[in-house]
Amino acid sequence: MNIQDSWLLPEGIDELIPDEAAQLEILRRKLVDMMRGWGYQLVEPPLIDYLDSLLTGTAKTLDLRTFKLIDQISGRLLGIRADMTPQVARISAHKLRNNDLSRLSYIGSVLYTLPEGHNTSRNPIQLGAEIYGHSGPESDIEILQLMMGVLEIAGITSSLSLDLGHVGIYRGLAKYAVLSENQEQELFLALQRKALPEIEVLVSKYQLKDDSREMLLALSHLNGDVLVLSQAQQIFSKAPDGVKLALENLIVVAKMASERLPKININFDLAELRGYDYHTGLVFSAYQVESSQAIATGGRYDDIGANFGYAQPATGFSLDLKMLVRQLGRATDDKQAITVSWADDLAQHKIVEELRNKGEMVVYNLPGFTNLKSRRLIQQDGHWLVTEVEK
Repeated sequence: MNIQDSWLLPEGIDELIPDEAAQLEILRRKLVDMMRGWGYQLVEPPLIDYLDSLLTGTAKTLDLRTFKLIDQISGRLLGIRADMTPQVARISAHKLRNNDLSRLSYIGSVLYTLPEGHNTSRNPIQLGAEIYGHSGPESDIEILQLMMGVLEIAGITSSLSLDLGHVGIYRGLAKYAVLSENQEQELFLALQRKALPEIEVLVSKYQLKDDSREMLLALSHLNGDVLVLSQAQQIFSKAPDGVKLALENLIVVAKMASERLPKININFDLAELRGYDYHTGLVFSAYQVESSQAIATGGRYDDIGANFGYAQPATGFSLDLKMLVRQLGRATDDKQAITVSWADDLAQHKIVEELRNKGEMVVYNLPGFTNLKSRRLIQQDGHWLVTEVEK
């Protein structure tokens, strides 16, 4: 690399300049306090962990997204985390093991081998919250409310919509249709792309029973407002009990969400299978109307604790804090800095310290540099005064 290219960053890796970093820190403090007010205790897992821990259970799907290296002490494989959720699950299952509920929150950097999508960062700052120990719709609703509350505090208040789905519906239909593992995955990928002609070809190729074929084909069309759930009840009237229970769970969550999040536009997509290999129940995503990229995602994943020796139901959400910051723009400071000329004056140093302790930003004008576009600390008639910004 020549000197002209030495300032370049690896593709997909980004950094924050002072205004952005200040905005991120302000927002981080607000959100930590907000989640603490809901009873969520902050944890801080390590950036590097044993690969076995990072990819345990359903988190094995993170394998291709995880950077790997060898520990020079133990000789074991380590990974740089691509998701903090498995680590938080380990903390809950191993270090906080109890028969009570655990509410945990986290904020930290993660790293991806490849970006998730076009113009997305490979080193986001992940913020999230999890509830461990409760399997009912009430904890799903609490997580949904918390996620929307986080977005509101972050200033993302207009044009928000919420997509709800349930992976148990497709999983149950695939089992009922006796799809092989390859067939289930093949059809899953087509459903994610909403590739209707391809879905029809696949379902026909599998030579399924009439009721299985019709129900699987219907999935791609069951997308819209709450009326979709009524249509689904009719279409899945002959479905196995697992599918009906998943749909009933979604209906209960829908009713509670409409009551507790009345200002949010809620869309239902029964082919929404985000994190299908990872989640076990309700899945959800928050979008801004003008964007196809989810701004926050989450769902239920009741299987993850088993590999740490303590299986427990869990639900949670996560988002990229850096993405929120960049949507908010630059941080604004109500008070401009105070500048003071450099001098060996103990009285001046004492006044500077007092101002800083009160929350003011006080900056010394080092020899050869002067900032006139700021408030100034000057001595006048034996007293130290702060002047207004010079015009």
